[in-house]
Order: sequence, then C-alpha cells, then structure tokens
Amino acid sequence: MDLEFDQQHVWHPYTSTLNPLPCYPVESAEGVYLKLEDGREIIDGMSSWWSTIHGYNHPELNQAAKNQLDKMSHVMFGGITHQPAVELCRKLVDMTPEPLQHVFLADSGSVAVEVSLKMALQYWHAKGERRPKFLTVKHGYHGDTFAAMSVTDPNNSMHSLYKGFLPEHIFAQSPECPFNGEWNEDDVLDFKHKLEANHSEIAAVIIEPIVQGAGGMRIYHPTFLKRVRELCDQYGILLIADEIATGFGRTGKLFACEHAEISPDIMCIGKALTGGYMTLSATLATKHVADTVCSGEAGCFMHGPTFMGNPLACAVANASLELLQKGHWHQQVADIEKQLAESLPEIGKLEKVKDVRWLGAIGVVELHEPVNMAEIQKAFVDNGVWIRPFGTLVYIMPPFIIKPQELSRLTLAILRTLQ
Repeated sequence: MDLEFDQQHVWHPYTSTLNPLPCYPVESAEGVYLKLEDGREIIDGMSSWWSTIHGYNHPELNQAAKNQLDKMSHVMFGGITHQPAVELCRKLVDMTPEPLQHVFLADSGSVAVEVSLKMALQYWHAKGERRPKFLTVKHGYHGDTFAAMSVTDPNNSMHSLYKGFLPEHIFAQSPECPFNGEWNEDDVLDFKHKLEANHSEIAAVIIEPIVQGAGGMRIYHPTFLKRVRELCDQYGILLIADEIATGFGRTGKLFACEHAEISPDIMCIGKALTGGYMTLSATLATKHVADTVCSGEAGCFMHGPTFMGNPLACAVANASLELLQKGHWHQQVADIEKQLAESLPEIGKLEKVKDVRWLGAIGVVELHEPVNMAEIQKAFVDNGVWIRPFGTLVYIMPPFIIKPQELSRLTLAILRTLQ
C-alpha cells in the first residue's frame, strides 16, 4: 500500500492534512482480528466504530451479500419495493417496541437523526403549529451532519467551532446519577424546568438512551429516561430515542430503552444494523406520528435518499438480525460485562485514571488529561490491539464474539499502556 500517497491525499476522519496521524494498513480481517500489511494481527476493541458485533468475514453475512449481489445490488426505492427491504422492515417492527410501526430506511446514523428531526418538524407543521426547537441534554452526540450537530452538545463536543452557524436548540443538564447508583429526583429538575418553560416551541426531545456515546461515554440511571418519557407525555412532546450506538444488544438489552421500560415516538438505529458490513440506518415512528406527518400540506414525508432501502445492505442486515434472533448475543454480552467488571477496577487504581465504568459490551476508562493520540495508538498496536481513544476517554466496544482471553488482552493492553 502506498502510505505516502495516503498521507498526502487521503483525508481521514478527525485528522489534520497539515500533520496527519499515522495510519495502519489493514490487509484483511477475520473474527475479532485485523491483519495488518506487515503480518501482525491485532484484536479490534472498537468493532469498527461499534458496528461489527458478529466479527469480521462472517460466513452467513458473506453469503447473504453474495446471494443478493447475483440478483441486484441496488434499485431506487421510489415507486419500487423488494423482498430484502420488506423482510428487514418486518423484522425491525417485530423486534422494536410495539408502538413503532413505520420504518423509514436511510443511509447512515447521521441521516437517520436528520430524518427523525424532520419528522418531528413536519408533524407539528401538519398540526398547524410552528415548533422550531429541540430539547436535549448536554454531553450528547447525534452525528456529524448539520441538523444532527445542532442537537449535539455545542460546548463539550467536536462541533463547538460551528457554534453560531447552527440552529440553537435547548440543552438541559445531563444526568448525573450513575446507572447502578441511587436515583435522585433532583437529577431531572433542570430538564423538567426547561421543558416547562419552552414546551410550546419544542418539536421533540432527542436523547441517547442510557449511554451517551461520543459526547462523553456517560452511563446514566434508567429512571432519568423514565422521567423524560413521563414529562414528554405530560406536555405532549415527541420523544426521539437515538439508539444508533446502543441498539442491537450493546448495553445488555436489545435496545437501551428497555432498561427504563419505555417506548419512544421515534427511534433511530444504525451502526450494528448490518453487522458492520455496509452503511444502512432506519428511523422508526409510531402510526400516530407517521399518519400525522402525512396528513399535512405535503401529503407525504419530504425525504428520499438515493440509496434508501439498498437491497444489498438490506439483505446483509436481514442476515445480521437473524444471527441476533438466535439469542447467543445475550450471553455473550453478559459474559463481556462480567469480565469488564472484574478487570476495569484494577485500571481504575492508576493515578492518571479519573473513573472507570461499564455496561454490557461497553468499557470506559476516563483519564484526567487528554491522550496523545499518535503515541497511544502506536502503543496499543505494539501491544497487539486496536483501541482508538478520544480526548480523555479510552474505551472498548468489542465484537460480541470476543473470547475471554482476547478481551483480557484488550484490558491488559490498556493497563500496560496507561502504566
């Protein structure tokens, strides 16, 4: 591979063209391993940004892609339908909370969020109201496209430099009560006050259920989410659950909303939907929301991505969901969580570590100071693992199929590197 060309011309995510971070050339991948060009094999602790839950080069997912490729890789979804999309939507309706009955397929997680926000705005437009604001909580992250950025924390995120260009929404204090801690009703007071004061101009609340992802990897008490649902019901506000990072078993429940036993009005899913094979997302809505949106002036929902319902991606997603439906993920994630509970507290004793936390197949080590990305990345690769921290957070979200000894290598690499 021509790494010099890569460094000079290929613009990688969150990387400077003036001083690009080193990139490690991957030749192939199998199970939980990435094989580098130089022959080294490293354990992927990131599931390729949280998506490759079944591991790489999975025979059933491979076969689903090959079978579909022989039929058609893509066809427009406007005025045309096809079996992979119909089957996928049936599976999603069956596995998500019962009120969610309509599925809008899209390209990526960020687009699913854009779709959810547009749905909420068009919902109120159809009801004859103009509600331009969204309420969310600080330390949230919902994607890199413009509307998704606007509901991502503008001060504590990678999007702070766009402040002033984006629509300004309402941000309540993020929950402080930890997942397994004691619930304090004061935790929801700021959210409650902001909803009370602004409810007549709020189209929807958007929130990451239970786990805030790239905005801080914070894991909060289920009662907070329960109170959010109650307050949305009280004021007649739509609730959007961004399950892109948490959906499909990552937190120990199929969807994180299940921890609080609530159902949103709109749900965004992505990342693990195709088992990390292809880009695909979906936004699900209740019948009430969908029918109200379509009862307005436009007579339909005004959105339609070119690759909406891509047959190849839908076919792989169906195979991925069939693997989940076999149920092995539940024990796999429980085993990962148990092992993280045993190993992370030891890392938490290090002087430079501020906090350690875990839930399901998520393990987080929060440091007092931000990492030097180039240095820590090299140290991890030299230790035979792929872990990509950001800021003060060193975290792992391994594939569900990871073996105990492989997970031990991930946590040991974190311990050694931070020592």
